[in-house]
Amino acid sequence: MVKDCTLDKSGCPQPVTMRVLLSVLYPVLSLTIFGLYPSMTIGPKEGWQVYSSAQDADGRCICTVVAPEQSLCSRDAKSRQLRQLLEKVQNMSQSIEVLNLRTQRDFQYVMKMENQMKGLRTKFRQIEDDRKSIIARNFQDIKDKMDELTPLIPVLEQYKMDAALISQFKEEIKNLSAVLTNIQEELGAFDYDELYQRVLRLDSRLRSCMGKLTCGKLMKITGPDTIKTSGTRFGAWMTDPIASTRNNRVWYMDSYTNSKIVREYKTMDDFVAGVVSRTYSLPFKWEGTNHIVYNGSLYYNKYQSNIIVKYSFETGSVLAQRALEFAGFHNMYPYTWGGFSDIDVMADELGMWVVYATNQNAGNVVVSQIDPDTLHVLKTWNTEYSKRNAGESFMICGTLYITNSHLSGAKVYYAYSTKTSSYEYIDIPFHNQYFHISMLEYNARERALYAWNNGHQVIFNVTLFHVIKTDDDS
Repeated sequence: MVKDCTLDKSGCPQPVTMRVLLSVLYPVLSLTIFGLYPSMTIGPKEGWQVYSSAQDADGRCICTVVAPEQSLCSRDAKSRQLRQLLEKVQNMSQSIEVLNLRTQRDFQYVMKMENQMKGLRTKFRQIEDDRKSIIARNFQDIKDKMDELTPLIPVLEQYKMDAALISQFKEEIKNLSAVLTNIQEELGAFDYDELYQRVLRLDSRLRSCMGKLTCGKLMKITGPDTIKTSGTRFGAWMTDPIASTRNNRVWYMDSYTNSKIVREYKTMDDFVAGVVSRTYSLPFKWEGTNHIVYNGSLYYNKYQSNIIVKYSFETGSVLAQRALEFAGFHNMYPYTWGGFSDIDVMADELGMWVVYATNQNAGNVVVSQIDPDTLHVLKTWNTEYSKRNAGESFMICGTLYITNSHLSGAKVYYAYSTKTSSYEYIDIPFHNQYFHISMLEYNARERALYAWNNGHQVIFNVTLFHVIKTDDDS
């Protein structure tokens, strides 16, 4: 069994098992890898190895890190010498403890004998003053006292031996401390510095592992996490999926129509606290709740039309607007909850999309990929799923996922792949906690689903099936 290595208190690596979990802010990203990929392995001389990755029960990415064999962690004779010295110190400490207990016991005995000797000294003085009268009376008493003192002689001899041994121990420990200090200066600092560098290299490789993730297939939806409760029953809220990680602005659009006001919050914390940083008044009212912010601009469906509008937050102006040919609007082909939700603008890892329905496709869902700058349709796919029977929909890695309801008991029921132009019926449940969903959009940066759930702004975590793309892959 291959084991990893870490350092114990002595500075010598010891075998353990190490796992590193990778995760992101809200979503939990799963990772599955088959086989052993050379590009993810550090050479044997370097020590650490990444043998495999997998997903846990919650879909988190787990990389197993394997360190050198025990024989490679011993750090030659110096490490062995250090272990032997530490064992010797431990044995000496135990011996000194035994000596200490024994000397404390004997000390009490010597104190008792000292008092008896003081009594004898007094009696000898009396004998000196009157030998003849005292000898007869005290001779037996003196003899008894001397008999009591006889055991003191071996005790004193043992004291001499213990004192010599303790002195020897003290000198040896002093020398040993100096040796340990030298070894620590020569070996210890180097070991910890090397371990730190290995940890940095490991972190770099794990980040590289994340960067090699290809697009994934939806496997599970967990949550939701309720971020805030605000607004009416219908609305939209979002972050920019292609903004830098330092940009955590939140945009908020209450209601599904008859409004032009967009509120901006600098951070998610400000959004929860209700601290508005800016307010925008759009040139046109919106329809529905299926808007997105993408690369600093808001994309939305213009009121009572099939026109998509691109509005720049930076300049406060419309950068582009274009009619979506044949697309139904104003409750012609809405989602099941209504609310003028005919046209759904969305984004994923592959770009921008719009989902709608047309008479030409018998009211079934149509998927078009659009250019985010010009709003031109790049390619279109016709599905056989009725738009009016769809609760909500979202794109992940070029696949459209459709829910079968906006109410309790809803599940992701249908998936259409634009890559293969094929569909499948699936069964991925999710918890509709507040019983009515009027907006469900995927954020590729955070790999999470943003939802407006009956006046609650919530986030669902998604678990994706991924395959690591190695350097050997074409």
